[in-house]
Amino acid sequence: MSTFDDPFDSDRKLSAGCVCGQHRSAAEHEYAERTLRCEPVTPVSSEEKRYEGVVASAVMRAVFPKDAARRAFLKSVGASTALAALSQFFPLKTATEVFAQSGAPEKKDLKVGFIPITCATPIIMAAPMGFYAKNGLNVEVVKTAGWAVIRDKTINKEYDASHMLAPMPIAITLGLGANAIPFTVPAIENINGQGITLAMKHKDKRDPKDWKGMKFAIPFDYSMHNYLLRYYLAEHGLDPDTDVQLRSVPPPEMVANLRADNIDGFLAPDNICQRAIYDGVGFMHILSKEIWDGHPCCTFAASREFITTSPNSFAALTRAIVDATAFASKAENRKQIAEAIAPANYINAPVTVLEQVLTGTYADGLGGVKTDPKRVDFDPFPWQSFAVWMLTQMKRWGQIKGDVDYKAVAEQVYLATDTKKVMAEMGLSPPATSYKSFSVMGKTFDPAKPDDYLASFKIRKSS
Repeated sequence: MSTFDDPFDSDRKLSAGCVCGQHRSAAEHEYAERTLRCEPVTPVSSEEKRYEGVVASAVMRAVFPKDAARRAFLKSVGASTALAALSQFFPLKTATEVFAQSGAPEKKDLKVGFIPITCATPIIMAAPMGFYAKNGLNVEVVKTAGWAVIRDKTINKEYDASHMLAPMPIAITLGLGANAIPFTVPAIENINGQGITLAMKHKDKRDPKDWKGMKFAIPFDYSMHNYLLRYYLAEHGLDPDTDVQLRSVPPPEMVANLRADNIDGFLAPDNICQRAIYDGVGFMHILSKEIWDGHPCCTFAASREFITTSPNSFAALTRAIVDATAFASKAENRKQIAEAIAPANYINAPVTVLEQVLTGTYADGLGGVKTDPKRVDFDPFPWQSFAVWMLTQMKRWGQIKGDVDYKAVAEQVYLATDTKKVMAEMGLSPPATSYKSFSVMGKTFDPAKPDDYLASFKIRKSS
């Protein structure tokens, strides 16, 4: 991903990565170093090295704002000499000390809640693989039973921040299903990575038009799963409120409900889909990326109050998540990550199941093996156009009544501007804009015209 390029690599655009030029992030470089030395997967020794890298990268960008000049300089002298040269005319050590002092976390001991699904991969792996500790934090990631519990514990400040479904912070901010409390999204946890799984008895019912009367599970009302399943059903002529039954079921309980014939299928995280296939009780009907390639699913979320009272802790958490996401975005790291997040205190799943999800080579439950390396992917940027799309679906299905200021809500909750700043401090290159168009089942969404998009749907809940 271009977000994770290296500033001292003469063949790449100007952005920060590792000093050796072989890795796309400092986290990736440091983790590789520890692994090659057969050292335990524990945090990098100190914050000092990270701050040195941030400061050096910032100076490099200032001295060589043009890629061509930077590349020519690096090719002629090399990265090590370049760093030494910079030190001759800029007080890197002093600047590093000042930067480190100004950025010290107000609160180092933090609790972050998560649901045991692969959507939470960056949040989970950042603990055993040392990304939190590298950013000066002692984070306890807390396995949690369901989304309502995640919401309540975060609102009640039992968790400092948490894994949340992408629409949840919007819903909480607007007071949908809970008291209105300003919540934020500094980072997207995963894109794609979901699927529609059906019970084996429905293997001959591949046309959704044949699904009338069937029962489907979704993780939560305010979820991409709910909106994507509704969208998919409606595009096939089914009204999701009258032609099928939708039930909220915690992801860890979905496979058992499918086995017990309580539901006919679900739209859920890929590790839940793959576990149903692994257990022989379901098959993959369609990947969510076949509905919308590049859709967000889960987020790293925190209250506005936490950001205000502990801005440095919040920034350190965001850096850790972005670092972990950079590592997770690289295909060759996926098997290693699967091993790290498989234990009982994390996802509690067979490594084989997680590898099939993260590597994209998987059994489909119908006797076939498929390969799609982008079945799940990781890109942290919180596009505000994602939030606008979710708001259109909240209105479409009656969760929001009356008018909504799409842009204001999107920019209040999805912190693209703040995340750009954190990324720039890390030496990364975030997107220049916070909005983009995309296609859902062949239909283009223009974030500048949400009401036109909403009005174009024939099947929707009457207001």
